[in-house]
Amino acid sequence: MAEQKRDYYEVLGVDRGADDAAIKKAYRQLAKKYHPDMNPGDKEAEKKFKEASEAYAVLSDADKRRQYDQFGHAAFEGGAGGAGAGGFDFSGMDMGDIFGDIFGDFFGGGSRRQANNGPMKGANIRTSVRITFEEAVFGCEKEIELVLKDECETCHGTGAKPGTSPETCPKCGGKGKVVFSQQSLFGMVQNVQTCPDCGGKGKIVRDKCTNCRGTGYVSSKKKIKVSIPAGIDHGQSVRIRDKGEPGINGGPRGDLLVEVVVSRHPVFQRQDMNIYSTAPISFAQAALGGEARISTIDGDIIYEVKPGTQTDTRIRLKGKGVPSLRNKNIRGDHYVTLVVQVPTGLNAEAKEALRAFDAVSGNSLKSGSGSEEKTSRHKKKGFFNKDKE
Repeated sequence: MAEQKRDYYEVLGVDRGADDAAIKKAYRQLAKKYHPDMNPGDKEAEKKFKEASEAYAVLSDADKRRQYDQFGHAAFEGGAGGAGAGGFDFSGMDMGDIFGDIFGDFFGGGSRRQANNGPMKGANIRTSVRITFEEAVFGCEKEIELVLKDECETCHGTGAKPGTSPETCPKCGGKGKVVFSQQSLFGMVQNVQTCPDCGGKGKIVRDKCTNCRGTGYVSSKKKIKVSIPAGIDHGQSVRIRDKGEPGINGGPRGDLLVEVVVSRHPVFQRQDMNIYSTAPISFAQAALGGEARISTIDGDIIYEVKPGTQTDTRIRLKGKGVPSLRNKNIRGDHYVTLVVQVPTGLNAEAKEALRAFDAVSGNSLKSGSGSEEKTSRHKKKGFFNKDKE
């Protein structure tokens, strides 16, 4: 008894109302997964590949799909003759269209899409520049040096020796692409790839320009000024138009992308548009209040500390943060954590004054004296003696 076929929609894993794009996408994924070239010697993978190809062959064709939706597998039995996989006749199908689009990379690279040998924009160039924390906040001008390519003045970018011209590539006939055939499970498949002789240009230089050695370009060091906008952050880039690689076949130059590397600041830290730092205040300032000097990105300011301020109190300095990249007049805030400094190296007079202060403010220095007798009893009983070995 013949094995019963699975529903084509089930094979591809799509709904019956799926459009052509969804069907092609589903087949592409299955075909790449089970293609024999990717699973050599795997009979089960080969079977699934044929099953998926048969389903795609039917569902990708409007007439065959309409017949299948009406009659199911019976629409292709009998008269179809069983010449193809699982009894389906593939002889009337353009399998080159299917595999040329989906499996070009399996058969030597390149798809059936036309190679583009027209004007193309040049590649972008990436570099970096280091700036200080302050320069990132307020913006600056920097000058960088890098090697750039320019059109050769001798051959004007053709790469050919003066008095000669590039010739039409004999391999591709000036098209920049070549067509080749590949044997597949369903016969010969035609594929397209970039011409290996001319690199897709369609032209070959026989007599090369001695100035540029046939490349059409010469390289030289150049200095370029970069305007760093106020508010830029570490890792962001500045784009400079038309300072990248030269275009291809008369296309425009690419761009220069300059990544900004911001050096760390010894006092300030940044998060988005806000700045964070700490500032020390004395015990007297914290207890009694008073003026404290605080460093900001705009310079030092005098801040009025409130009486009774505790250590790690955070204050907000509005508008003292980083400017917005879109509008430098809009700035974030600066958050300062006040840290109370414990005095060290007190002289006798200062110590006596501090003891007097403690006596009238809670007598904290003698708060544990009531337990001295209890501690003494514990010592006598050996609570603090080490265990004898």
